Amino acid sequence: TANIYLPINLISLCSLWEQTRVPRGKSHMENMLNKQKEKELVQSLREYIKAEESKLAAVKSWANKLDALTRVSTADPEGYLAHPVNAYKLMKRLNTEWSELESLVLQNPADGFVSNMSVHRQYFPDEEDETGAAKALMRLQDTYQLDSEAFSKGKLPGVHSNAVLTVDDCFDMGKTAYNDADYYHAVLWLQQALKQLDDGEEAVVSKADILDYLSYSVYQMGDLPRAIELTRRLVAIDPSHQRAGGNLRYFEQLLMKQLREMNQDYQPPSEEPIQLGTYSRPKDHLPERESYEALCRGEGIQMTEARRSRLFCRYHDGKRNPRLLLKPVKEEDEWDSPHIVRYLDSLSDEEVEKIKELAKPRLARATVRDPKTGVLTTANYRVSKSAWLEGEEDPVIDRVNQRIEDITGLTVETAELLQVANYGVGGQYEPHFDFSRKDEPDAFKRLGTGNRLATYLNYMSDVEAGGATVFPDFGAVIWPRKGTSVFWYNLFRSGEGDYRTRHAACPVLVGSKWVSNKWIHERGQEFRRPCGLTEVD
Repeated sequence: TANIYLPINLISLCSLWEQTRVPRGKSHMENMLNKQKEKELVQSLREYIKAEESKLAAVKSWANKLDALTRVSTADPEGYLAHPVNAYKLMKRLNTEWSELESLVLQNPADGFVSNMSVHRQYFPDEEDETGAAKALMRLQDTYQLDSEAFSKGKLPGVHSNAVLTVDDCFDMGKTAYNDADYYHAVLWLQQALKQLDDGEEAVVSKADILDYLSYSVYQMGDLPRAIELTRRLVAIDPSHQRAGGNLRYFEQLLMKQLREMNQDYQPPSEEPIQLGTYSRPKDHLPERESYEALCRGEGIQMTEARRSRLFCRYHDGKRNPRLLLKPVKEEDEWDSPHIVRYLDSLSDEEVEKIKELAKPRLARATVRDPKTGVLTTANYRVSKSAWLEGEEDPVIDRVNQRIEDITGLTVETAELLQVANYGVGGQYEPHFDFSRKDEPDAFKRLGTGNRLATYLNYMSDVEAGGATVFPDFGAVIWPRKGTSVFWYNLFRSGEGDYRTRHAACPVLVGSKWVSNKWIHERGQEFRRPCGLTEVD
C-alpha cells in the first residue's frame, strides 16, 4: 500500500487541555487586564524602541564623522600624518574612540524589556491555555451552530463586535483541531483560512501550507474527490512539495479502486465551498447531545400552554418562618413536574460582590465527585473554575446559608460547602446528575450525610448570550438572572433518584457566568421532608 505523508510534527496527538490542567479562566484574564500588565509591556516595548533608535542615531553619527575623517586621512596618508595634531588624533581615535564605539554597539537596550517580559511572563497564558481557548470556540461553534465565517467576522447571535479572526488565526484554529485528530473542525477552520486568503487578505501562512493540512483533513473525512482537487491545487502551487505528489497518486488510486468496487463512474467534487453541514459531525459519548444543544439554542423547549397554565407565582414565607414573615420571598414556578422554582431577589448586589471577592483568590479547575471512590477529580465534561466557601469565613456566607435553610425548610448542617463557579466563554457542564445512582453507592460515603437530596442554585450574573441551565429529559430551559435562585429536589420522598433531573450548564457564548450552589443532603431532613408511601412520591 502507498504511504500517506502527513505535515511534519503533527502525527502525535495533544492531550485534551480540559483533562490535563487548570485553565486560566476569564476571571484570571480580567485580572490581567485590570492590572494593566499588557499595557505596561507595551510601554516597555516603546521605551525599548526609543532606546534602540537613540543608539542607532549615535552609531550613525559616529559613522558619518569617521567616514569624513578617513576620506581625508587616506587621500594623502604621509601628508596627513606630517601634522602632529593629525598624528595625535589618529592615535586617540584608534585607541580610545573606536573602543567607545565598540562599547556603544555592545550596549543592549533590550535587557530592560526582556527583564520586564520575564517578570510578567509568569502570569501569561501558555500554549495549552491557547489550545483550550481554541477548543472553547469549537465547542461554541457546535452548540450554537455557528459557521467559521461568522466567528471570523465577530458576528455572534445578538452581538456585533470588531473582534475578528485573521487568516493566520483561522489556520492556527485548524491546526489545533488537526493535532487532536479532530478533522471535522480542522476542515471548517482551514477552509475559512483558505477563503480569506483567496479573498485577498494578507497572511504569514502560505496557501501551500493551508492546502497541505486541508487536503489531508478532507481525506480523513472520507471525501476523496475533494481531497484530490485540493491536492492538485497544492501541486500546481508547489510542484516540488515533498508530500503532495505522493498523496495525490495515493488518493487517485484509492478513488479508482472504490469506484470499481462499487461499479460507479467518477463524479467531480462539489463546487460548493465547505461549510457547516457539509460533513456530519462525529458522534461522541453523550447520548442526548442533539437535544441538549438544541435546548441551549432555545430550540425544542417543551413549554406548552397546558403546562404554562399550571405555573404560578406567590409570596413564600417558609411555612411561617420568623425571618420571612415580614419579608417573604417572591417564588415563581419554572416547571411543574419535576417541580422547579425560582426565587427572586434572593441575593443582593453587595452579597454577590462579596462572594466573588472571597472566591476569586482560590478559584481552581472545577471538580466532580468520582462515583467509585467519592474523591473530587477533574473531568473534561465540566469546564469552569470553582471555589468552596465556609460559613465561618464571612458573615455574608453564613447569612446566605441561613437564607437557603429558611427558604427551603431543609437543614444545611449536613449540606456541602457553598460552591462558587465561574464559567468564562465556552465554559460548560455537560448533562449530569447531582445525586449518586445505585451503581455508585460510595459516591458520598466519605461525607456520611447520605445522597444529594436537593440543589439550590444562585445566579450571580446576567449572561449576554448562552449559559442557560437545561433539562434535556423534559425540555426545560432556565436562563440566568442575576440575584435569583432556582431550587429542585433530586430525590423522591422515598429516597429514589429522580432521573428526570439530569441537567446541564450550557456553554457561555458571550459574557461571564457566575453561580453559587448548595447541595443539600438527606441526613437531618427526616422530619423536614418525611418519606412518602410509594417509590415516586
